[in-house]
Amino acid sequence: MRYRLAVLATDAREVVTHAGGWLFDRSMAGWDVNAVLTDVTDLLPLQILGASVLELEGPLAVPVHHTWPDALAVAPDLLRSDSRVRDGVLNCLEHDLIEIVLWGPLPAEFESRVDVMSHRLSTAARAFKQRALAATDTETGTVPVIEGFRSNAASLAASRGAAGIPSVR
Repeated sequence: MRYRLAVLATDAREVVTHAGGWLFDRSMAGWDVNAVLTDVTDLLPLQILGASVLELEGPLAVPVHHTWPDALAVAPDLLRSDSRVRDGVLNCLEHDLIEIVLWGPLPAEFESRVDVMSHRLSTAARAFKQRALAATDTETGTVPVIEGFRSNAASLAASRGAAGIPSVR
């Protein structure tokens, strides 16, 4: 059984820029990675990183989900603009349901619920992120070795007696 990661964002560029290396490393570690986007017009950058792409409205339209991801990464603009996403993420954080990973400036209500985390990108992740960034027509310099996030991984592990799922680190 494979771990499942869902990444919610507006478009491929945002995901690749902020979490592309981490996403690639999770994919190469055997995770099933799905990018769930509001704009699905640019699939190639995320396919380069090993992710499948879905349109956001499909999963959000279903009232009950039978299959939950083990980890959920969410772009901050969706937390601000979509109450369904914000309320769902807050519920997951409040009840320690799954690992939540966020990046960028967060709405105030999330600041105290997540800790700073980082992921050291593998050499392959840096190379594939560079290629994915180029596919988004983003000016690419050197891809950083570290991607920074905010996550509930530490509190989730503590609430599960340290038997939680693999974390961002």
